[in-house]
Amino acid sequence: MNLYHVGFNIIEEIELNYGRKNADFGQGFYLSSNYEFSTKWAKIRKENDTIINKYFLNTDDLKILEFKSRDEKWFEYIFKNRNGHNDIYKDYDVIIGPIANDTIFDLYGIVTSGLIDNNLALKILNVGPLYIQVVIKTEKAKSNLKFIDYEILDKKIIENNKNEIKIFEEEYQNLVFSLLDDDIIDMLS
Repeated sequence: MNLYHVGFNIIEEIELNYGRKNADFGQGFYLSSNYEFSTKWAKIRKENDTIINKYFLNTDDLKILEFKSRDEKWFEYIFKNRNGHNDIYKDYDVIIGPIANDTIFDLYGIVTSGLIDNNLALKILNVGPLYIQVVIKTEKAKSNLKFIDYEILDKKIIENNKNEIKIFEEEYQNLVFSLLDDDIIDMLS
């Protein structure tokens, strides 16, 4: 499996414990199998320092959990991770599944506050395109991940992607508001 990770450094040796514990699939090293998607979320810190690292993951003998869709099992797992609960799938080497599509709202915070229920939250999270993330969780998986190469991303590509993301976020916000009733919208405004 070819995988990509965008950042400001060449990362030949990954760190499993570097990222947040309350990320979608818990702590681990997050990648994407989609090159285009990886470049869309790249940021610019200074001229020509944004890097896309390229890897190959040998999945032989790895225990892999794959969420095929944004369903209740996926939602509950992400919800628990984002709220700091122990990772219930910590015995898996790799977890693959959809990215929580909540670029506009802290949806999990809204659910926790009681403004919306899990069913409406899941509807909202299903708005928009489905992008997949791949998370390396264990030393075994880390040893199966091989650094291949890196590329410095062109600033113009990143700027174009930034504009596309802005348009996407506006469309996403409008779609989400169409799912909410007026009382909830008033409370969020």
